[in-house]
Amino acid sequence: MKLKISIVFFSCLFVFNIVANAQDIPIEHLDMEAEGNQSKYSKNVLGNEIKGVEVIHETKTDGLAENVSIDKNYKTIYLFIKGNGILETTSKTYDIVPETIFLPNVVEGLSFKPIKSDTLHYIKISVLQTEQDKIDLKEFPKEHTEAIYFAKFTDCEAYTEAIKSPQTTSRTILPNKYIPRVAMGTVETIGPDKVGAHEHPMLEQLFLGLATNKTIVYADDAKINFPEYSILHIPLGSSHSVEVKESSKMYYVWMDFFRDKKGEEWLKTHKKKDDN
Repeated sequence: MKLKISIVFFSCLFVFNIVANAQDIPIEHLDMEAEGNQSKYSKNVLGNEIKGVEVIHETKTDGLAENVSIDKNYKTIYLFIKGNGILETTSKTYDIVPETIFLPNVVEGLSFKPIKSDTLHYIKISVLQTEQDKIDLKEFPKEHTEAIYFAKFTDCEAYTEAIKSPQTTSRTILPNKYIPRVAMGTVETIGPDKVGAHEHPMLEQLFLGLATNKTIVYADDAKINFPEYSILHIPLGSSHSVEVKESSKMYYVWMDFFRDKKGEEWLKTHKKKDDN
């Protein structure tokens, strides 16, 4: 009898440990109606999910200008996801359209604003620079660090990857060697399709669902619906994949935050189309 009770006890304990160790997939849905009567809106997203990385969803309306400030302890990335606007420098003007990336780098005197009667939605990502990052940054090409970086997602370089089908369009929207330990890209396809299961314990990763994205994300035993205008965190080291059902669209930004520069070797799995 004691043996039977012990077996039941340890079986329950084993199941409990599995459940306790299971990793959820943290997700936050962006409030795309947030502007209301406000000319400015700002909200931290998935706070404290990744050490040294701050993600903020902001909006601007009524032609309100945002003056871009430079902090030497952080590198900042802007992902414009909805609305149209204008970015102005001391010598040039850029048209902001949905799905555009912008890095101010060290350039002063920058500002942007929505066009009349429109609202700009953007994600502002600030990455803390370690002392090693600051050393590594000095070795990067000057054109990557001393001038602004501004690009439409669809104008960025395409790549292929073994875990994706031939019909998938992948683009690198932020190559490495612009910001230490950071790279970003997009994945786009129509269902039925998938990004195969893979692991990368050398980096933290966020996904941002773009307009019309309607997919399912898996990480180990966890599963979650991943709609447009949402941000999720892939549990570190998990085996994860993304699925899109028939007639639905997969369209998201991946954001890689490497633990150290050696981890950037992972990006070699991305092959330029000319290399195939």
